[in-house]
Amino acid sequence: MSGLVLKLAPKERVLVNGAVIENGDRRSRLSIVTPDANILRLRDAIHPEEVNTPVRRVCYIAQLVLAGDAEPDDAKMQLLRGIEQLSQVLTDHDSRLQLNTASDAVLGGQFYQALKAMRGLLPREERLLAATQA
Repeated sequence: MSGLVLKLAPKERVLVNGAVIENGDRRSRLSIVTPDANILRLRDAIHPEEVNTPVRRVCYIAQLVLAGDAEPDDAKMQLLRGIEQLSQVLTDHDSRLQLNTASDAVLGGQFYQALKAMRGLLPREERLLAATQA
Protein backbone atom coordinates (compact mmCIF):
# COMPACT_ATOMS: atom_id res chain seq x y z
CA MET A 1 0.00 0.00 0.00
CA SER A 2 2.70 2.40 -0.88
CA GLY A 3 1.63 6.01 -0.67
CA LEU A 4 -1.55 5.56 1.39
CA VAL A 5 -2.42 8.61 3.49
CA LEU A 6 -4.83 8.17 6.39
CA LYS A 7 -6.57 11.23 7.77
CA LEU A 8 -7.69 10.40 11.28
CA ALA A 9 -10.25 12.18 13.41
CA PRO A 10 -9.60 12.65 17.12
CA LYS A 11 -9.71 9.32 18.99
CA GLU A 12 -10.26 7.41 15.72
CA ARG A 13 -8.92 3.86 15.70
CA VAL A 14 -7.19 2.03 12.90
CA LEU A 15 -5.88 -1.52 12.62
CA VAL A 16 -2.36 -1.67 11.17
CA ASN A 17 -0.90 -5.14 10.64
CA GLY A 18 -2.97 -6.53 13.50
CA ALA A 19 -2.27 -3.73 15.99
CA VAL A 20 -5.04 -1.29 16.99
CA ILE A 21 -3.76 2.28 16.99
CA GLU A 22 -5.80 5.14 18.44
CA ASN A 23 -5.29 8.74 17.37
CA GLY A 24 -4.82 11.43 20.00
CA ASP A 25 -7.02 14.44 20.72
CA ARG A 26 -6.34 16.21 17.41
CA ARG A 27 -6.86 15.40 13.75
CA SER A 28 -3.79 13.90 12.15
CA ARG A 29 -2.44 12.41 8.96
CA LEU A 30 -0.44 9.23 8.70
CA SER A 31 1.51 8.29 5.61
CA ILE A 32 1.82 4.55 5.17
CA VAL A 33 4.98 3.91 3.16
CA THR A 34 5.39 0.19 3.74
CA PRO A 35 4.09 -1.73 0.74
CA ASP A 36 1.47 -4.39 1.46
CA ALA A 37 0.71 -3.15 4.98
CA ASN A 38 -2.70 -4.32 6.17
CA ILE A 39 -4.79 -1.28 7.14
CA LEU A 40 -8.40 -1.17 8.32
CA ARG A 41 -10.24 1.83 9.72
CA LEU A 42 -12.28 0.45 12.57
CA ARG A 43 -15.11 2.90 11.83
CA ASP A 44 -15.40 1.20 8.41
CA ALA A 45 -15.36 -2.32 9.83
CA ILE A 46 -18.37 -4.51 9.17
CA HIS A 47 -19.37 -6.62 12.15
CA PRO A 48 -20.14 -10.31 11.49
CA GLU A 49 -23.85 -9.89 12.29
CA GLU A 50 -24.07 -7.14 9.62
CA VAL A 51 -22.89 -9.45 6.83
CA ASN A 52 -26.36 -10.01 5.41
CA THR A 53 -26.12 -8.91 1.76
CA PRO A 54 -23.96 -9.95 -1.22
CA VAL A 55 -21.88 -6.74 -1.31
CA ARG A 56 -21.35 -6.84 2.46
CA ARG A 57 -20.14 -10.46 2.19
CA VAL A 58 -17.49 -9.48 -0.35
CA CYS A 59 -16.46 -6.48 1.77
CA TYR A 60 -16.22 -8.70 4.83
CA ILE A 61 -13.88 -11.15 3.11
CA ALA A 62 -11.55 -8.28 2.15
CA GLN A 63 -11.79 -6.98 5.70
CA LEU A 64 -10.76 -10.37 7.11
CA VAL A 65 -7.58 -10.26 5.01
CA LEU A 66 -6.79 -6.74 6.23
CA ALA A 67 -7.35 -7.80 9.83
CA GLY A 68 -5.05 -10.79 9.38
CA ASP A 69 -7.89 -13.25 9.99
CA ALA A 70 -7.84 -14.77 6.48
CA GLU A 71 -5.06 -15.89 4.18
CA PRO A 72 -4.78 -13.61 1.13
CA ASP A 73 -4.47 -16.51 -1.33
CA ASP A 74 -7.60 -18.22 0.02
CA ALA A 75 -9.56 -14.98 0.13
CA LYS A 76 -8.52 -13.94 -3.37
CA MET A 77 -10.58 -16.68 -5.03
CA GLN A 78 -13.59 -16.01 -2.80
CA LEU A 79 -13.41 -12.30 -3.56
CA LEU A 80 -13.11 -12.80 -7.30
CA ARG A 81 -16.02 -15.26 -7.26
CA GLY A 82 -18.17 -12.81 -5.28
CA ILE A 83 -17.26 -9.91 -7.57
CA GLU A 84 -18.11 -12.02 -10.62
CA GLN A 85 -21.50 -12.94 -9.18
CA LEU A 86 -22.23 -9.28 -8.41
CA SER A 87 -21.22 -8.26 -11.93
CA GLN A 88 -24.02 -10.44 -13.27
CA VAL A 89 -26.57 -8.42 -11.27
CA LEU A 90 -25.09 -4.92 -11.09
CA THR A 91 -24.85 -4.15 -14.77
CA ASP A 92 -24.98 -0.34 -14.82
CA HIS A 93 -21.86 1.57 -15.89
CA ASP A 94 -20.94 2.98 -12.45
CA SER A 95 -21.27 -0.41 -10.74
CA ARG A 96 -19.15 -2.02 -13.45
CA LEU A 97 -16.40 0.53 -12.86
CA GLN A 98 -16.44 -0.17 -9.11
CA LEU A 99 -16.43 -3.94 -9.66
CA ASN A 100 -13.59 -3.72 -12.18
CA THR A 101 -11.58 -1.57 -9.78
CA ALA A 102 -12.19 -4.08 -6.98
CA SER A 103 -11.28 -7.02 -9.21
CA ASP A 104 -8.05 -5.37 -10.37
CA ALA A 105 -7.16 -4.55 -6.77
CA VAL A 106 -7.73 -8.15 -5.65
CA LEU A 107 -5.60 -9.47 -8.50
CA GLY A 108 -2.87 -7.04 -7.46
CA GLY A 109 -3.09 -8.05 -3.80
CA GLN A 110 -4.37 -4.60 -2.83
CA PHE A 111 -7.15 -5.62 -0.46
CA TYR A 112 -7.64 -2.15 1.04
CA GLN A 113 -8.32 -0.74 -2.43
CA ALA A 114 -10.68 -3.65 -3.15
CA LEU A 115 -12.57 -2.98 0.07
CA LYS A 116 -12.76 0.72 -0.73
CA ALA A 117 -14.19 0.01 -4.20
CA MET A 118 -16.71 -2.48 -2.87
CA ARG A 119 -17.86 -0.14 -0.10
CA GLY A 120 -18.79 2.29 -2.86
CA LEU A 121 -21.48 -0.19 -3.93
CA LEU A 122 -23.15 -0.41 -0.51
CA PRO A 123 -25.52 2.57 -1.03
CA ARG A 124 -26.57 1.25 -4.45
CA GLU A 125 -27.21 -2.21 -3.04
CA GLU A 126 -29.24 -0.71 -0.19
CA ARG A 127 -31.42 1.25 -2.66
CA LEU A 128 -31.96 -1.84 -4.84
CA LEU A 129 -32.92 -4.00 -1.87
CA ALA A 130 -35.28 -1.30 -0.54
CA ALA A 131 -36.94 -1.04 -3.96
CA THR A 132 -37.57 -4.79 -4.14
CA GLN A 133 -39.13 -4.82 -0.68
CA ALA A 134 -41.47 -1.88 -1.38
